[in-house]
Amino acid sequence: MGIFDWKHWIVILVVVVLVFGTKKLKNLGTDVGESIKGFRKAMNDDEKPADPTATPVPPAQPQATQSVNQPHTIDVQAQKVEEPIRKDV
Repeated sequence: MGIFDWKHWIVILVVVVLVFGTKKLKNLGTDVGESIKGFRKAMNDDEKPADPTATPVPPAQPQATQSVNQPHTIDVQAQKVEEPIRKDV
């Protein structure tokens, strides 16, 4: 006999049903099943190869004038600058 014999699982199942009720357990099972189906569908969609006959969509052209309220991104790289040691201080 292990720590969880089949009799223990029956008792645990009865306690869970009494605590949560069959309606909540049914809804929980439905939600878990739908999420697993959605996950599988998303994984299968990622594995499908792209259509080679489809024409690629060109990137959007940047606007000549940007609004003042739009955020601006500055792409730079930091560099270390060596400054000479001043001895006249």
